[in-house]
Amino acid sequence: MEDMEDFVGPGPHSGDDDVFKEPMRKRRRSLDQRFRAFPPVEQSAFKEYEKLESRTRRVLSNTYQKLIQSVFLDDSIPNGVKYLINRLLALIEKPSLDPIYIGLFGSTGAGKSSLINAIIQQAMFLPVSGESICTSCIVQVSSGCCEQYEAKIHLLSDQEWKEELKNLTKLLHRTEDLGEEVDTWDRDDAVEEAIWKLQMFYGNGAERKSYEELLRAKPKGKIPTSRIITLKAEEAEELSVKLDPYIRTQRRDLAGEPTETQIWPLIKHVEVTLPRSELIPEGVVLVDIPGTGDFNNKRDEMWKKTIDKCSVIWVISDIERISGGRAHEDLLNESIKACQRGFCRDIALVVTKTDKLHLPEYLRERKVRNAISSQREAVLERNDLIKLQRSRILKEKLKRKLPTDSKVLKTSDLVYTVSAQEYWQPALLTEEETEIPRLRGYIRKRLLDKKKRMVTKYVTEAFGLLLLTDSFNCMEHLPNEYLHMSGLRRFVEEKIQLLEKAIDQCFAHIEQPLQEGVRNARTSYRRILGACLVRSRGNQGFHQTLKAVCLKNGIYASRTLARIDLNEAITQPIYDQIDPVFGGIFRAGKPTGSTLLPHIEVFKHTLQEKMMEMGVRNGWKYDSYKKSFLIQEISAILGGLEDYIFRKKRKIYESLTTSVQNDLKPCYEEAAQITGKKACERMKDVIRRGVDRQVAEGMFERAQERMQHQFQQLKNGISEKVKGSITTMLTLASSQGDGLYKELADVKSEYKEMEKLHRSLREVAENAVLRRGMQDFLLKMSPSKAVPHKE
Repeated sequence: MEDMEDFVGPGPHSGDDDVFKEPMRKRRRSLDQRFRAFPPVEQSAFKEYEKLESRTRRVLSNTYQKLIQSVFLDDSIPNGVKYLINRLLALIEKPSLDPIYIGLFGSTGAGKSSLINAIIQQAMFLPVSGESICTSCIVQVSSGCCEQYEAKIHLLSDQEWKEELKNLTKLLHRTEDLGEEVDTWDRDDAVEEAIWKLQMFYGNGAERKSYEELLRAKPKGKIPTSRIITLKAEEAEELSVKLDPYIRTQRRDLAGEPTETQIWPLIKHVEVTLPRSELIPEGVVLVDIPGTGDFNNKRDEMWKKTIDKCSVIWVISDIERISGGRAHEDLLNESIKACQRGFCRDIALVVTKTDKLHLPEYLRERKVRNAISSQREAVLERNDLIKLQRSRILKEKLKRKLPTDSKVLKTSDLVYTVSAQEYWQPALLTEEETEIPRLRGYIRKRLLDKKKRMVTKYVTEAFGLLLLTDSFNCMEHLPNEYLHMSGLRRFVEEKIQLLEKAIDQCFAHIEQPLQEGVRNARTSYRRILGACLVRSRGNQGFHQTLKAVCLKNGIYASRTLARIDLNEAITQPIYDQIDPVFGGIFRAGKPTGSTLLPHIEVFKHTLQEKMMEMGVRNGWKYDSYKKSFLIQEISAILGGLEDYIFRKKRKIYESLTTSVQNDLKPCYEEAAQITGKKACERMKDVIRRGVDRQVAEGMFERAQERMQHQFQQLKNGISEKVKGSITTMLTLASSQGDGLYKELADVKSEYKEMEKLHRSLREVAENAVLRRGMQDFLLKMSPSKAVPHKE
């Protein structure tokens, strides 16, 4: 205790009580503010998990300090002690909770920004407009511990801008070389955007200058050396005014001159942080994602990565555009691909502007006989009908792409019908009926569930390490221990070989769909390519878009037109075949021949059961620390594999389009060089002939081989990580050599506290269930909220 007092310092004198009470009150208020977004029942559960985590971190820190002090003066530290110290440090430094990214993915005017504004309770915080594009880049909105409203505007680096500048000038100057007059009205989106960006950044006339001239030109706006612009404000409205010019799509005035914010073309993405919110909990990031990507390589890559890191995607669609629109279908398809290649586990369709309804027209088309007496009844009936119809359509679409037992297929909430207008100015609907509170409830539930899983895993892992640490000074080693560990090593090696065979069998399920997909691609690529190279207006203006496609190796992303990706289009027949199997390989759930993660889970349980069996049979009842340590470390080692697998998943999934793009790069480059008369037809011809040539030389078969190679690399990576980590663990647990053994500081008090925290896990979970039951009962007994009436 004396050492402890030296470490913490002497306690306060009685006369200084007030000095110490005030900081404690501030800390308590700060802690309470973190839970403001939760209603009382959820708040209590979150607080309990936070306390468990906080106390566990404190125990780990105390243990770490004691271990460091016990070996500080030693000439050499045993490998086992190093291992333990490093594991403790890794747990101490482990982030409390990785953010939950919720992507709002929608096309122009769908209402993404309006929805975010309603969720965060700030009516005009992000720019909104029903007629044109407003949010021009990816915007992330979250709440945090800051005192002010804050925004960070991230800009392209100098090298990234030079790359875009080169492509923009190539596009414009080759258009001038077409050998025929290009009328202003015939300019397509690619050229208009290029002219717009250059004029915005360098001033009028910049579109006529060469790349080299523009490199020497001085930008109109001031560019910070950090490439980050930070804005702060005391109030939301103040920050909104400051932020608006940076994230609103810039327009021209009547004279054709660019408006303010000349730095706008450099903006890559924006991060907005709100002070701790009563509505959105800390740890959730709402991401406003434009629907089509970007002409700039870095922005377009970030667009894809942002979609892929979202664990939840809400596809946002205006109620008037939900049926039959290509843009809506493209967004759904991109979201489903995010489930295949990224971290997305939940997709929902959020239908916006559901207050819009022309009553006479609705009544005329309505087939149900019962009477509708008001606009409100019609809106509610129509919204329920949309939920039923769109849920069925979305579920059928998901079934074609995902495994039949995917979690998202079992959810009851695939479609939300929301109205931001009614939320702010209720005339027809109650606040609950606008479904904004329902989306907030979904967000809170996701965060609370993730917190529960994280804390449970964290406390369990910490308990295993403390159990081992406490055992260092009281171990009894048996004479035949080396034989026991040797037998365990042989058992582990055999099971690793079985795991490798199971992984091979799992990955073998993709071979037949791949082959069928390749056959389909070979027979359909000409039709698909022809459809991609045809426009309803003929070649009028399209030669400029096609030039942009070729400059970007088959991909063109515009702020106003549908995304063009020739590589993805001609490989789609392969993806149509492999998608359900690919999703099955990487899903969680019951072990089957085609699922990867359950095989690893079975491997883990097999090893743990063997260790318990050996522990009882061979005398580990006198050395129980070793059994607990080995079982716990296996969980930690194999648990880390899941993140590794999901990081590799995206590369495997995209290997088909990446392979095709690399093979077609020479023909894209050749087509991009074409100028003069009939340039558009000549570019198309070069692309067609180039694709024909590559297909004849086995382009699709090479893509198949590259995907299979990526699967093999994943298998090798899993095998190496398992072998390396478990071999090291078994060596350290052996009493041969320096092993784990050294007399260390006494950590019995820390172990006892950790044991108590571990027991508390079940109690906290039971309390949460009890409170939830009481809340549901009270909600059933309480009267419904009154319906708003329009006078």
